[in-house]
Amino acid sequence: MYERPLVRVLRKRIREPRRFLQIVLGPRQVGKTTIVRQALSTLKQPSIMIAADDLGVIGSTWLIEHWEQARAKATASRACVLVVDEIQKLPNWSELVKRLWDEDTAAGTNVVVVLTGSSTLLLRKGLSESLAGRFEVLRAPHWSWSEMHDAFGVGLNEFLSVGGYPGPMALRKDTERWLSYMKESIIESTLSLDVLQLERIDKPALLRNVFMLGTSLSSKFVSLQKLLGQLQDAGNAATIAHYLELLRDAGLLCGLQKYAGTHVRQRSASPKLQSTAPALFSAVYGKPALSRVHDKLFYAQAVESAVGSHLLAITASTPAEVFYWREGDDEVDFVLATPAKRVLIEVKSGDIRDAYSGASAFRSHHGDAHLIVVGSPEHPIESVLSYTLTDFL
Repeated sequence: MYERPLVRVLRKRIREPRRFLQIVLGPRQVGKTTIVRQALSTLKQPSIMIAADDLGVIGSTWLIEHWEQARAKATASRACVLVVDEIQKLPNWSELVKRLWDEDTAAGTNVVVVLTGSSTLLLRKGLSESLAGRFEVLRAPHWSWSEMHDAFGVGLNEFLSVGGYPGPMALRKDTERWLSYMKESIIESTLSLDVLQLERIDKPALLRNVFMLGTSLSSKFVSLQKLLGQLQDAGNAATIAHYLELLRDAGLLCGLQKYAGTHVRQRSASPKLQSTAPALFSAVYGKPALSRVHDKLFYAQAVESAVGSHLLAITASTPAEVFYWREGDDEVDFVLATPAKRVLIEVKSGDIRDAYSGASAFRSHHGDAHLIVVGSPEHPIESVLSYTLTDFL
């Protein structure tokens, strides 16, 4: 079975002396549970793995009972790993975990704790408050081009159609079944269970429409007012901005901010909408990009969107941020910025002769910055979709 690189990282942390809770965060259906199971499979110490979304889970008593079992095994075997899958489903989970963890710390009980969950609420509620200073985050992003190529033999054009989710790969030759799975088991489940069920949403239909329209406009610049007008629904720009934040937390869609050197100017500019996985882009269109490879405009959008989603994945949990830049008629597709460096990224699926004017204009405003032209002989698309953050920098 294919192992993602994150498996080795988690396995190493579990084997270390007990210091922090390990939190595995990521969108639905990217294999968080599989990552944990693979990490546990080669360990010698006993482990207990439970799921907070199992039927019959009522409240704190359920978790306390399993935690006590882990304590007993840790006492007998010097250590025990306790995994709680989808922890955000348990009411008031963070306060309870804090109490039990602190009790073990005081008593010297070696229960190593791994929690998994969708990103929507874990960082917003619990981790930064009740559990501050007690955890490390491991982010499980959507599957990259190199991972899907190694695991499933996926080619570049196929990745642009179905990339990001391993679950429906067995259905990829049957377009209708694949689309149905994406819409019902991934998109609708994420919206219903990870956003609408866990956040107060006054306009659920508007949230869904923001996702659908925003994803179809992935890699496009759209003002919130214009987006609101296209949605034809009662609301305001602040509501749309909030929904984009929730969709980003859920691993579906985000609005990239303009690079401007100051946060005030960044926030005042129109966002660049960015889907987080090629499969989402295809599913919203209802026709995979592979079947429209001869539509040059659509293919160019699919390629740029795939590069953007890759940048989001490799910068998660790092000091690096992804922006765009635009001034008048001059623009740069992506600006990868760290506290020490900026890299300009232009994406071209065809002729690259006009790939340099935006970078020249950017440099006149903000100083020197390295340029990577995706689609050039030096940086072919398939290579760039395998780059790590270090490769870009």
